Amino acid sequence: MTATAPEELFAAVDVARAPADGPAAFGGDLAPGTLLAAYRHGLFPLPAADAYASAFNEVRYEEAVETGRIALLPGSGHADPYALAWWSPDPRPVLAPDGVRLGSKLSRLLRNRLDWSTTADAAFEQVLAACAEGREPPWLTRDLREALTALHRLGAAHSVEVWEAGELVGGVFGIAAGPVLSLDSMFHRRPDAARVAVADLAARFAAAGGRLLDAQWDSPHVRSLGAAPQPRDRYLAALAAGTGPGAAPVAPLDTARLPAVRLAPAKPRPPWPPGHRHGHRPAASADRG
Repeated sequence: MTATAPEELFAAVDVARAPADGPAAFGGDLAPGTLLAAYRHGLFPLPAADAYASAFNEVRYEEAVETGRIALLPGSGHADPYALAWWSPDPRPVLAPDGVRLGSKLSRLLRNRLDWSTTADAAFEQVLAACAEGREPPWLTRDLREALTALHRLGAAHSVEVWEAGELVGGVFGIAAGPVLSLDSMFHRRPDAARVAVADLAARFAAAGGRLLDAQWDSPHVRSLGAAPQPRDRYLAALAAGTGPGAAPVAPLDTARLPAVRLAPAKPRPPWPPGHRHGHRPAASADRG
């Protein structure tokens, strides 16, 4: 397999015509190059949790594979192709890096009570493990976690950690493909710590030159963060423009420990009404005598 094979592999998948609510392809492998090429083409992996789940994939989607609506990719020898699905939902929920909503209550807590700090890429494997805890179906399999860790070492997978008195209380991780960052999963051990992690990752990514966050699956939760559904063809066009020849590179993420309160700046006070002196009530109107 040549160095360009992963790109050629997914270039052959017609993602724009893939099912809106089903896999775009089955098969392939989780090598770092394959994984990164998938994200660059608007796809993300969803491994089957076990042999039963793989068999279910085959039964449910076999006809679509036979008719070519879902691609079947060459894999690694004896591997069961239905054990690894590649998805690209339509529509795609996306956020501008400056569009993550904290909400007024959480903002007040950060300014007045919560002494949280954040880091980036400081505890990637811990964030992965926490995101995998208790998830059903358990899509963050051991093989996928190993592949994501390898991608992290290459600088393409990132995490943000939220800390309280030295304890990891929340986090998020995702994969960067040029100026687009795909959010894979998040967790919290304190209320709203995952929301703070997403806002922090968005701020760091924006500072590095990032332009778009992809939340992958539409849901009330991601909409509460500020995500809005975007037609998949528009998402794919933005991704292609950001990763194609001549695209401006994104700088490395700032990994410094930073106070979370910076994400909730104090609101400026409204100006006093004309003629009003601070500490004094305005004079009564002549019309109200």
